[in-house]
Amino acid sequence: MIAIGKAAFGVIATLLFIYLVLVGALFWFQRDFFYPAPKTIPTRPEPGFDDIRIRTSDGLLLRAFHHPARAGLPTLVFFHGNASDLDGSEYATRMFAAQGYGVLAPEYRGYGGNPGSPDEQGLYRDGDTALAWLTAKGVSASEVVAIGNSLGSGVATEMASRHHLAGLVLISGFASLPRVAREHYPFVPAGLLVLDRYDNVAKLPSISCPILLLHGTSDTVASADNSRALAKAQPGAQLYLVPGVGHELAFLDLSQSTILAWLHSGAITGTSK
Repeated sequence: MIAIGKAAFGVIATLLFIYLVLVGALFWFQRDFFYPAPKTIPTRPEPGFDDIRIRTSDGLLLRAFHHPARAGLPTLVFFHGNASDLDGSEYATRMFAAQGYGVLAPEYRGYGGNPGSPDEQGLYRDGDTALAWLTAKGVSASEVVAIGNSLGSGVATEMASRHHLAGLVLISGFASLPRVAREHYPFVPAGLLVLDRYDNVAKLPSISCPILLLHGTSDTVASADNSRALAKAQPGAQLYLVPGVGHELAFLDLSQSTILAWLHSGAITGTSK
């Protein structure tokens, strides 16, 4: 019995050690996991887009693509997901630019050849910088609709909480980053370990601009329950769930046509057709 007890204790100790090593690795390397910036660097924007540089408040010179708006139409600022880049942003906004909407696609620090390393506060600075650049060009916050895809939902939501925007669109967004981490690693105390929070569900109730939430019901990266939680937190938001679609929603024509219909409906002042 004593031998069996010692053997069982040894197994438990070994399993505990492995668990602690795994949790430690997830903690120390979490930003490598949350911000897997593509290795390729987009060469040039599509016709109609300008390749610009904007300087952040902490001195970083970041790249962005800009398509100016036709008179009377707002500018859509697109914050991409954690594994995307400027090429993806262009593709996800192609229908908006074609209809004359302004598009600003800022690239994050540490992405696409930009200097710096991405983290929550850094990406918020990048978002503020993008809006400040537009203001300097004569486009006020009240003429801006922030669109956030996946991780970008955290940046877009923060921008809407800081600035009086014309509207907010979240595609495949999440309630918070710890919640998404818990969905993938239920055995890990994500609430204690995740450094970057992007707590959208806590911010949404105080955001008064029109809000559109889009989510695919087959999303396995951030479940549709995240957008359901966001809609519950802000009853004024319009929730549109797309059956059978996964995390690729932002790049589908359906997503862009739904956003255009929302804009044309008059949800955003001055954009109805």
